[in-house]
Amino acid sequence: MILIQNYGVAILFTIVAMICWGSWANTQKIAEKSWRFELFYWDLVLGILLMSLISALTLGSLGTHGRTFIEDLNQADLSSMIYAMLGGILWNLGNILLVAAIAVAGMAIAFPIGGGIAWILGIVVNYILILLSGKVASEKPVMLWVGVAIIISAIFLSGKIYKLISENKKQTSGKGIWLSIIAGLFIAFFYGFVVKSLDPQFVSGGTGKLTPYTGIFFFAIGVLISTLVVNPIIMRNPIVGKPVSMKLYWNGSFREHLSGILGGMIWMLGMVVSFMAVGAANPAISYALSNAAPVVAILWGIFVWKEFANAPKGTNRLLIIVFSSYIIGLILITFSNI
Repeated sequence: MILIQNYGVAILFTIVAMICWGSWANTQKIAEKSWRFELFYWDLVLGILLMSLISALTLGSLGTHGRTFIEDLNQADLSSMIYAMLGGILWNLGNILLVAAIAVAGMAIAFPIGGGIAWILGIVVNYILILLSGKVASEKPVMLWVGVAIIISAIFLSGKIYKLISENKKQTSGKGIWLSIIAGLFIAFFYGFVVKSLDPQFVSGGTGKLTPYTGIFFFAIGVLISTLVVNPIIMRNPIVGKPVSMKLYWNGSFREHLSGILGGMIWMLGMVVSFMAVGAANPAISYALSNAAPVVAILWGIFVWKEFANAPKGTNRLLIIVFSSYIIGLILITFSNI
């Protein structure tokens, strides 16, 4: 399999992951005028599963490192597979809520709150996992935690922006914020479970026997299983709008289905390159940089989707502060392990 060994290249790959994780939701924005997010989500999961399999059979089966994907499947133990699938289930529960939050509040608000909470808690969880394994989680921990503190302030400001916009539109401000918060709490813990499923020779903090590509594949299986259970419930009892039936899904156009599949493939590409780099960058740093997706999502929301075109006075100033805080936090986290 192919893995990254150089720290500088690993950082570059985590930035690619950040772009993927901050951009996939554009496919939902493209489809949302005619396509409910519950229907979009079925195709999103198909895209995730497809990309995980493609990466495992190509990048996970080439190169000189470790075992091929098929060899790894033959020696995989049940506990490692379960940990990876649990990671997929946790992520998926949070992501369904995040997709709902995007439908309510927009990308530039849902991502900074939900993604930001997931980002901070994920850094803490992965940091602790590495410490428990007896290794150094960060060369400059003070710099890392100052970066974390700055990002926390940006999360609170994002909530304030959403409240201002909701009050201006005379809408209830609670739903979008709470959906984002709960989404972030679920998403925060998925990465640690996937890391735990991996063979420690490939990643700090790993205790299982899977290569990164096999771990990602079983993560996708967990996403699929949980979607089959949760999404029909949400379709009958929707978070936003009226109940929706599967008949509408089967009647969807090629463009509508393609938008979800493409979104899932983009998200999973971010996951793949993140785990290609996780050995060189270590899970705490890799997770921290990859999950800087809110920085990218803010830009999409402001400049492409014009989500703040009619926002009240002072909103733009707060947005600049939020964006700047994420950038500063990102830089500090990056250099905390150099």
